[in-house]
Amino acid sequence: MKAKILLIEDNEQNRYLATFLLEKNGCVVSHAPDGPTGLDLAGRERFDLILLDIQLPGMDGHAVARALRARSDLDSVPIVAVTSYAMAGDREKILAAGCDGYLEKPINPETFVADIARHLRPSVVGPAS
Repeated sequence: MKAKILLIEDNEQNRYLATFLLEKNGCVVSHAPDGPTGLDLAGRERFDLILLDIQLPGMDGHAVARALRARSDLDSVPIVAVTSYAMAGDREKILAAGCDGYLEKPINPETFVADIARHLRPSVVGPAS
């Protein structure tokens, strides 16, 4: 992949693992440790995909997803929740907030990049440059 990805995640270990896997596959990853920072970055830079933790400090991922979806300039940017929320109804609530996909934590390092690639436009999926 050669995608530019925004990772909104407050846990340093989760950020490290996701970034390592994505960069190893040719992605460029920007980080935001909370919702407001993620919204700011999404407004200043163009991303191919946004990975969003749901359990964030202050502004939760549901609110972040709704705020991202309220912006017309981000209509075509897929948002994938990466979360430990796995109770009945959580997936539906996350998708209703505006996310295009849902991955459960802990992520599977062997399938994570392929799971993410399903949400990217074909023009950004391919061999690393």
